[in-house]
Amino acid sequence: MPAPTTSPAPAPVNSRSRVLIASLIGTTIEFYDFYIYATAAVLVFPKLFFPNSDPTTALLSSFAVFGAAMVARPIGAVVFGHLGDRLGRKGTLVASLLTMGIATFLIGVLPTYAQAGWAATALLVLMRLAQGFALGGEWSGAALVATENAPKGKRALYGTFPQLGAPLGFIIGNGLFLIIGALLPSTAGADPSQPSDAFLSWGWRIPFLFSAVMVAIGLWVRMRLVEAPVFSKTREAGLVRKLPLATVFRNHWRQLVLGTFFMLATYVLFYLMTTFSLSYGRTPEDAAVPGLGYGYTTFVLMMIFGVLFFAAFTLVSGPLADRYGRRATLIAVTAGILVFGLVWVPLIGLGTLGVVLWLVLGFTLMGMTFGPMGALLPELFPTSVRYTGSGISYNVSSILGAAVAPFIAVALWEAGDGSPRLVGVYLSSMALLTLVALLLGKETKDVGLDEGEAVDASGRDEAPATTS
Repeated sequence: MPAPTTSPAPAPVNSRSRVLIASLIGTTIEFYDFYIYATAAVLVFPKLFFPNSDPTTALLSSFAVFGAAMVARPIGAVVFGHLGDRLGRKGTLVASLLTMGIATFLIGVLPTYAQAGWAATALLVLMRLAQGFALGGEWSGAALVATENAPKGKRALYGTFPQLGAPLGFIIGNGLFLIIGALLPSTAGADPSQPSDAFLSWGWRIPFLFSAVMVAIGLWVRMRLVEAPVFSKTREAGLVRKLPLATVFRNHWRQLVLGTFFMLATYVLFYLMTTFSLSYGRTPEDAAVPGLGYGYTTFVLMMIFGVLFFAAFTLVSGPLADRYGRRATLIAVTAGILVFGLVWVPLIGLGTLGVVLWLVLGFTLMGMTFGPMGALLPELFPTSVRYTGSGISYNVSSILGAAVAPFIAVALWEAGDGSPRLVGVYLSSMALLTLVALLLGKETKDVGLDEGEAVDASGRDEAPATTS
């Protein structure tokens, strides 16, 4: 009598909740770390690490260190992308999160310029580069976890969950700074837009040290992931590339170029609304380069109100992109960003109501443009090089958009004698470049994610080679 046969046990899969939480919590932590640095770059770092400069030069120096991380991000995208495409998404995501967490915690224990001179500034730059290196591998991995595990017809919706990490990280990071600022208020008669001596001495360190708790939670969630079937099938079929970077540049350079410009307006808007606006909103009206003159607490609360729209419309953008397509949705939103940049001065000229409307509109457009990117960029590349390709596009755009945006914005703000008109024109110009790229690209909504099903963003079907 023949022995009974047993069918092999089904491969483990990630539950929907595990996928969404794992893709969300990591990017929330990563963006939290970046936001607390951005806030400190405006509030305390010019005083603590560049004290011998005039206020504008110190602020620009602090922004330059902030932007230095963007240079490290493409390097991180290459390194973590290679590991993710060769070894798998799970371990790579754990490594990127751990790298970011260690760097952020160490910023919280750095000596200041008064204690260690320029060595303190050099250490700050080094930790900032490590943050950028880690974030270079984080976003693409989180986006792949979401989209490669998404059910049919819901890839853009799932892809919005890693994007939600940006507004949530902003709210948590800035909310913590607000609480600390309230507990350590400026002394009587001091400028309310400036932090207190206690805040400058030790209060600013708390958000950086607190990141260790968040990282521990994120690591616990991500360690429970299993690889998505689409990657497992690619590995079992022997289609894993030895050198994903070489394959991307040889076979998918069009996707790299267009994907980079797809993200350009998003990045410029992102950093103008979160970093430049904080500096502009807090600068006194009677300063050499005048600003809006709001106190720190007041303006951050206004920003957090705007970021609620960022979060809401990030989620709204997913179903729209699934229904109407990523390209059509982003063309309409990018046109809106172009117009938005041209109406900055009329809006802000309406007073507090206009400033709030400016923040709400800017963050609403941010959600609508950022949300679909979680699906669009991964869809441009086949499985074997998806981590590398989407990561490079996303992070090279950070150099063209985010690395220089705060620096350019401050220079244009000065050139406009305190008016943000030229800053708005700069945003509109970047939106025009993105609009051109989107018009040259092709819709990816119906593209499969299995190896060989990616569609060249320039509109040409391209099955990748099976060897490096």
